[in-house]
Amino acid sequence: MMKTVAVGGRGLVWWAALVLGLVLGGGCVPESPLGVVVVGPGEAIQIRSLEVLTGIGVRGIPRQRAVALAVDDYGPILGHRVTMGAGLDTLCTAEGGRAAAETVVGDRRVVGVIGTSCSVGAVEAAPIVSEAGLVMISASNTAPSLTSDLRGNAGEHSHAGYYRTASNDLHQGQAVAEFAYHGLGLRRMATVDDGDPYTKGFAGAFAAAFEGLGGAVVAAAQIGKGESDMVPVLGRIAAERPEGLFFPVFPDEAAAIARQASEVEGLEEVALIGPDSLLLAAPEVLGFYVVVPELQFGGNVNEATGKSGEEVVADYVARYGEAPTSASMVHAYDATTLLLRAIEAVAVVDGETLYIDRARLREVLSGTRGLGGLIGEISCDGFGDCGTGRAYVVRHTDAAVTEITALPVVYAYEP
Repeated sequence: MMKTVAVGGRGLVWWAALVLGLVLGGGCVPESPLGVVVVGPGEAIQIRSLEVLTGIGVRGIPRQRAVALAVDDYGPILGHRVTMGAGLDTLCTAEGGRAAAETVVGDRRVVGVIGTSCSVGAVEAAPIVSEAGLVMISASNTAPSLTSDLRGNAGEHSHAGYYRTASNDLHQGQAVAEFAYHGLGLRRMATVDDGDPYTKGFAGAFAAAFEGLGGAVVAAAQIGKGESDMVPVLGRIAAERPEGLFFPVFPDEAAAIARQASEVEGLEEVALIGPDSLLLAAPEVLGFYVVVPELQFGGNVNEATGKSGEEVVADYVARYGEAPTSASMVHAYDATTLLLRAIEAVAVVDGETLYIDRARLREVLSGTRGLGGLIGEISCDGFGDCGTGRAYVVRHTDAAVTEITALPVVYAYEP
């Protein structure tokens, strides 16, 4: 019995010939409620990378490069090479995420996607990718709304087929809260976000965790994207006499806050805790703290490729002539091998043709348990969270240091 499938681009004549050959030869196109991708003789398995490559492109480029490394290290699948095509720029905007997703689903040969970089892009991209029956695995989306509240309730922007090797910000929010409360002894905190799903979700996760420990969030301010004069909002925050300020916003705005805080009366000695982009955006500002995902990955091995963290970083440096500028590079490597491993597990071979059942692909990804990755053991829950939950707080004390892994770790969190 036949069912409509997504075909690999050799035209209707080729498809008709294939179906006729299968029927006469006794073969059968696998059925799937989400469709089947057919990879014909000599054709490549198509995946795509959706990252931010311009503007704050330094954030997405290391992850796109990691996808390329992982594809090469994994090698062909059942005689078919894998290609990621040209990387698609999501711009770290809702519009960019939507446009990239529409481009992907317009090519019915595509099996899955690695991305997006930013949660705001995923909010728009995930429903499009999900509706088309594809899977999407992000290495850096962290907004809780994309998966769940970690208590069994789906997030506002949760969609079937969405996964991430990045950890849910509810974990990182808890990490920052415990560091501020126990590590620094702070009891009065302020937060700043810009209304983005990532920044608002992260600030909210921190606030809930900090108050749960007994602390108080005395001010919760919101700024506009592109805003550069932070003195007015910082003045309002200073009036509430906080001991610390948590501002998980994007690079330009974060740098403006870090530079201008010392100019505002009452904030001269406040503890600053910001995003890892601060290291590149405001390296001259010393003493601030940064929360980052898994850093201590050197001894871990990705079981799909057999490569260790040290080997992958060395390969990265050898190929691109520089060290990776994003800690989530390893998350992208793991996300890619997670996808390729699942494709290999579900692909059905008929001669030189592969059939990839999209529904089964989701089942295999959702059933991932204890898979060895560079970030550690990878297990996916029912909402697509596959990250370890581990987080680290590091401190910037030397203006000459711009590599996140070179900063001293002052706090380690593990759920």
